[in-house]
Amino acid sequence: MIYTFFDLQFKARPGLGGLHSRIDFSNGYSASVVQGPGTYGAERGLYELAVLRGDALVYDTEITPDGDVLGWLDRGEVTVLLNRISVLPVRPRSAAPPAP
Repeated sequence: MIYTFFDLQFKARPGLGGLHSRIDFSNGYSASVVQGPGTYGAERGLYELAVLRGDALVYDTEITPDGDVLGWLDRGEVTVLLNRISVLPVRPRSAAPPAP
């Protein structure tokens, strides 16, 4: 499946202002896309994107290798990133650590 910016369904961010959307992919990853106060690029009407696994931010993919979310993104850049995330290799969830 090919994803576009227009597949995102934005909702208001209660208490924070701005907009938020989350899209889940079949490989177990998700993308969180936000725009509003405190986000990278909000002052220019741009978007910020984070890669998620479950509800946790992940920084060990080729999408976010620098350990941060990606900011200052326009709609076209968000579209490219959605498609890159959607084809990341499936990674099994980590097993719980052994009990002491």
